[in-house]
Amino acid sequence: MLKIGVLGAGHLGKIHLKCIKEITDYELVGFFDPNSDNSKIVAEELGIPSFNSSSSLIEAVDVVDIVTPTVSHFGCASEALRKFRHVFIEKPIVASPQEAHELMDIAREADVKVQVGHVERFNPAFLAALPYFDRPMFIEAHRLAPFNPRGTDVPVILDLMIHDIDIVLSVVKASVRKVSASGVAVISETPDICNARLEFDNGSVANLTASRISLKKMRKARFFQKEAYISVDFLEKETEIVKMYDAPENPDDPFALLLDLGEGKAKKQIEITRPPVINNNAIKTELESFARAISSNSIPQVTINDGYLALEVAHKILEKLRPL
Repeated sequence: MLKIGVLGAGHLGKIHLKCIKEITDYELVGFFDPNSDNSKIVAEELGIPSFNSSSSLIEAVDVVDIVTPTVSHFGCASEALRKFRHVFIEKPIVASPQEAHELMDIAREADVKVQVGHVERFNPAFLAALPYFDRPMFIEAHRLAPFNPRGTDVPVILDLMIHDIDIVLSVVKASVRKVSASGVAVISETPDICNARLEFDNGSVANLTASRISLKKMRKARFFQKEAYISVDFLEKETEIVKMYDAPENPDDPFALLLDLGEGKAKKQIEITRPPVINNNAIKTELESFARAISSNSIPQVTINDGYLALEVAHKILEKLRPL
């Protein structure tokens, strides 16, 4: 059993603590939070020991789960890695691509496992869609949320859009050739709404929109590829696959959806399927996957390099938003 400790016991940190308590591969040793009042409340509420420093917690565990503000990710992770601890670190991995590069060097030298908390990779709707992806060439994603002061310490690109950046990079599997973006700070000091266009070396294009000043929530992505369209609703946990194939001359189904492409061209039959979505707790699932990667000495499902690539693209978008 892996001894694990959590750094950070805020809103998300408490969720991590509750999930870890349910995972049999981990022994939850305790947590550290610099807010002593919050630490006392969480320790009493969840029945989990509170440590008096991050260093003392790191010394007591095999695995460190970092759920602190982004600005402290590098310091926490580098200390844990230098103690040869396996590290799970929430997204965004660190505050800058430069810090990510340095952290990757430290992790390589430590030769331990690192996984980044891009939780939408474990969303059941996305997992249901995975077998159907085949070189998507156009992707459109919308991630909208009502205003919440808790996330305004970073731009909406690093708070919300980075989820979809990581999803797109995991599916397209090509280098980003060009980035275009527009956005505006409406309520906070950093951009609250942004639209970005990513163009890839293989010709794929992704159009991403993120807002934290919307009246309703939306987390949807649509993937267009040769003779297929895949819709993933991350919020409602729904997946829809629309496929086209050459229609038989005499379809068995009298209600079949047929597409007439014009004179001299074969008709296409449209098939709409909704693959089963097996509901899960995505945060618990990603933490379970990390335990398996450590125990089996395999590559984590979201690597430190994945976290770096998503952060690098996010910062390229931010560069486009800065005034000249």
